[in-house]
Amino acid sequence: MVREAREGQYRTQVLIVGAGMVGMTAALDLAQRGVDVLIVEKGPLERPMVPRANHLSARTMEIFHRLGIAGKVRAKGLPDDFANDVVFVTGMSHGHELARLRIPSREKRFNSVGYIDSHWPTPQPAHRCNQMYFEPVVREEVLANPRITTIFDAQIADFEQDADGVTAKGVDEDGASFEVRADYLVGCDGGSSTIRKKIGAVFEGVDVISRNRMALIRAPQLLGRLVMEPAWMTWFIRPEGHGTVHAIDGKELWCFHCNLPDGEEDFEELDRDRIIQSVIGTDIPYEIVHTEDWYGRRLIASSFAEGRVFLAGDAAHIWIPMAGYGMNAGVADVTNLTWKLAAVENGWADPAILDSYALERRPVTTQVSKHVAKLAVVNYGVELRKDPPPALFEEGSAGDAERAKASQFLIDANMGQFNCAGLNFGAVYESGIVVPDGEDAPPFELADYVPSTVPGCRTPYFTLADGASLYDQMGLGFTLLRTDPSVDVGPVVAAAGQRGVPLTVLDIDAVQAGGLYDHKLVLSRPDQYVAWRGDAVPEDALALIDTVRGARPGAAQGQGGSASMAAVE
Repeated sequence: MVREAREGQYRTQVLIVGAGMVGMTAALDLAQRGVDVLIVEKGPLERPMVPRANHLSARTMEIFHRLGIAGKVRAKGLPDDFANDVVFVTGMSHGHELARLRIPSREKRFNSVGYIDSHWPTPQPAHRCNQMYFEPVVREEVLANPRITTIFDAQIADFEQDADGVTAKGVDEDGASFEVRADYLVGCDGGSSTIRKKIGAVFEGVDVISRNRMALIRAPQLLGRLVMEPAWMTWFIRPEGHGTVHAIDGKELWCFHCNLPDGEEDFEELDRDRIIQSVIGTDIPYEIVHTEDWYGRRLIASSFAEGRVFLAGDAAHIWIPMAGYGMNAGVADVTNLTWKLAAVENGWADPAILDSYALERRPVTTQVSKHVAKLAVVNYGVELRKDPPPALFEEGSAGDAERAKASQFLIDANMGQFNCAGLNFGAVYESGIVVPDGEDAPPFELADYVPSTVPGCRTPYFTLADGASLYDQMGLGFTLLRTDPSVDVGPVVAAAGQRGVPLTVLDIDAVQAGGLYDHKLVLSRPDQYVAWRGDAVPEDALALIDTVRGARPGAAQGQGGSASMAAVE
C-alpha cells in the first residue's frame, strides 16, 4: 500500500503522472505484479467523457485480457450486431458507396472468417469502441485496486532524483502542497508533458501533418436514413470537403473529423457545419454535442528516460491517428516497462534492465510513426480528396467509371491500416537483454506479419490442442517453451531459482504450433517477446539468466548467439 508518512507526504514504489489510458494501464500492470503505485492526475475524478481513441488493437486486448478486463471492455461500445466495417462514400443518406472493408461486429468477432482481419494469430481480436465507453471501465478497475492510490485535481510541479529514488513536489486543487517519494517515476502526462520537459527531452519530427475540425453530433434520424449498410467508420469525399465519421453508440451519436485544405492554417476558415450537413443530408437535423480542433503530427521525444524517470504514451510520441495506433502504442510502451520495474522492485532483476526500455521502445515508435505518416500522405495528399472529379458524384457510365477507379485506389491505400497485423505483432526489440543468434528478424511492416522465434520478436501465438490460449499458460514471469520433452532444462530452472527469477517450463507440440517453433527451446519474456532460443541448454545457464534479467547489460549486443551461449560469455 502507498504510505502517507504524514499529511501531505507520500511514499510509494512507483509514481505515475497522468491517469489517462496509458497511466492507468501501467498502474494495473504494476499492481498485478505486486508493486504499489500512486497516480497523480491533473484532471478531476468525475469529468465529461469526450471522443478520443476509437480502436483497441489486438495487442492491447491481449494485455487487457491478462489484466482481467478484456471482457468488461469488449462489452462496451457499439451494439452487438453493428458492423465494424470501414466504408468510403460520397454521402451517407444520399450519394454512393465507393468501397468497403469488412470487419466483423462484436457478435461475429471471435472465430470469424471472410473478414480482412479474420486470420490474425491472436486470442484477443481488436475491438472498435470509443474511449468514452472503455476508459470508465479501466478507471473503475484502478479505483478498486488496493495497490493503487490516486490523487486527482493535482499536478506534479517539479521533481528531483538521486541514487535511491525520486522526490516529487505536487500541488492540489486547493493550492496545498504535497510531496511524493518514489523509487521510480513514469510520465504519462500527455503531449504537453511536464515530465518530458523536466528531463530535458524535446519533440523531434513533423509538427503539423494535418489540421482537423472535430464535432460530436447527435442525429437520431441518420441511422435510419443511411443509403448503405452501417459502418463503424465512414470516410467521406464531398465537393465541400473530406474527412471521417465514427459511429459512437450505433444509435444517434456520430463523431466527424473534417480535414482542412492544404495550406489553410485558420481553423475558422473551414465551415464544419456546412460539411457535416452535406455529408448527412441537408434535411436531417442534428445537434452539436462537443467540438474540438486538432493537429495531426509526427513527433518523437529525443529521450524516453533519464535515470529513474521514464516517458510513455503521448508524453513520448505523438502521431496522426491513422491505423488507430496512438493510444495503443502507449499501452505497448508501459507494458514493455512495467514488468521490468516490477522485476527490479521485486528483487530479481538488476536495475540495469531498465536501460532496455528506451533502447527497445524508441526505435519501434519511430518506425510506427513513419508508417502512419505515409498513410496520411497517401490519403490526404491526393487529388481525389483535395479536388474530387465532378464525375464522382454523377449518375451514369462516366460516374460509374470514376467511382470504380476511386474504389480501387481507396482499397489499395487503406487495406494496410485496417488489416495491420504487422503493426500489432511485428515489432522487434533489440537491447542487451535479448540474446541474438545471427538470424535476422522479419521486417517490421504495417500490414504483413511473419511469426518468428528470432530473439526480440513477439512469441508466436497458437491455440493449444484443448482449445486453451498459449499465453494463458505462460503466466507473469519468464516461460521456457520446450518442443522436445527429452531436453533437460534443469540447469536453466536451477539458475532461475538461484537468482529468484520466476520461470515456467511449458511443453508444446511443434506440429500443433504449425512449424512456428523450429528450435527445441524458446525463452519468452514476461511481455511475451522472445529473449533467447536454442536446441540445448546453454553451457552457462546462469549467464543466460543474468543476461535476460539485466545483470549483464550489453553483453548480448552485436554478437551471434548459440546454444553454447557464445553471445553472453
